[in-house]
Amino acid sequence: MNCPAKDRCGACSLLDTPYEEQLQIKQKEIKALYSGKKQLPIIGMENPLHYRHKVYATFGTDRKGRLRAGMYEEESHRLVPVQDCLIQHSTANAIVRETVRIAQEMHLEAWNERTGTGTLRHLYLRISHANGDVLMVVVIGSRDLPGSKRFVREITEAFPQIRTIVLNRNSRHTSLILGDKETIIYGKGTIIDEIDGVRFRISSRSFYQVNPVQTERLYRAAIDAAELKNTDNVLDACCGIGTISLLAARKAGQVIGVEIVPEAIQDAKYNARLNGIDNTSFYAMDIEAFMDQLAERPDVVFLDPPRSGMSEKTLAALGRLAPERIVYISCFPPTQKRDALILEKYGYRIRTVQPVDMFPYTKHVETVCLLSKLNDAKHHIEFEVSLEDLGVTTAEAKATYEKIKKWIDENYEFSVSNLYIAQVKRKHGIIEHENYNQTSSGNGKVPQCPLDKEKAIEAALKHFKMI
Repeated sequence: MNCPAKDRCGACSLLDTPYEEQLQIKQKEIKALYSGKKQLPIIGMENPLHYRHKVYATFGTDRKGRLRAGMYEEESHRLVPVQDCLIQHSTANAIVRETVRIAQEMHLEAWNERTGTGTLRHLYLRISHANGDVLMVVVIGSRDLPGSKRFVREITEAFPQIRTIVLNRNSRHTSLILGDKETIIYGKGTIIDEIDGVRFRISSRSFYQVNPVQTERLYRAAIDAAELKNTDNVLDACCGIGTISLLAARKAGQVIGVEIVPEAIQDAKYNARLNGIDNTSFYAMDIEAFMDQLAERPDVVFLDPPRSGMSEKTLAALGRLAPERIVYISCFPPTQKRDALILEKYGYRIRTVQPVDMFPYTKHVETVCLLSKLNDAKHHIEFEVSLEDLGVTTAEAKATYEKIKKWIDENYEFSVSNLYIAQVKRKHGIIEHENYNQTSSGNGKVPQCPLDKEKAIEAALKHFKMI
């Protein structure tokens, strides 16, 4: 296909390769990486052009000093003007062109990092696949956008589908596109998109996949791999704005989403309310610390980390948590394989590998790996044993949560929660199966058992001869 910028841009390294051949290349690469593992056929696209609904453009000037917008040449800081990118949404391409035209008429200059002069630095667009609405972010190096009211009026008249415009300020010498300060100058600052019938609010800082058609297929593949039941407890360990969490919640019993970014957790909670989904809880915490606090293991854990993968400490915490199944989504399969090898130390094996072509005409591919331990149903020996043989007393066998709580109420005259009982039981090495994960303090932290209640629970456990 013909793209004037393809030899300089470098983003679409497979642009001259027929699409079916691209899929074969990616399938072979994943097969070689995961040699000996069960690999499913790669999921491709029917229409693999103009799929990017998330678009960045950088402003600069040509040799004659005229304003231009485009992408940086691969592994350089040289700007390549792009008029009509073949993988970017057509509306986004048109908005970039019109923004340059309006800015030229208004005599707005590109930001110059070296001199610290000028205004326009980047343009960032999000387009809703569900309704075509556009979120526009104008990144400036200066304090203000001169003539901002005129700019808003002209660009929204040209493109009524632009529902909101955010002004982001970034004057630092950094490769990061967005700065820390921003102002909404038009609309609400968010748009709504939809994945497989579930709606999501997207802001300028929301992590949200760039290819909505393949995102739906990617997440379906992940949830299908998990084989969720309505009794399953699920942990979404890199939940972002709650995409996988809320999709999984339709099939699972309870879903907990954890994310280190507080703003993402706010979005996740909003998205749960937006969809009327009430079997989810979201926490703004470090995932390693969160997993170490859980007294009950989840049945399924979803992982969807950045390219760098998971840290060894987090994988160790996951190994200690010992879920039945782990579904690992990766945008960089080599780090996924590295992490899978670490999880082997905890008894996990890759069962299936599902490649998904999220980025046609590029070398990138995403993979969904299902990891699990040996299937207990296929590797067990049946035998009978009595409670006495195990050294378990009748009182211990019948010491349910309700009996423990009743005993504490009668003897201490206060109540305790299932979560507190579970924490004390785990402290004393008692394997925990009760579901308490719905309990939270409402501030993103799992509440810890107070000392007085811990002593009462220990007394009850002693009474029932459990410790």
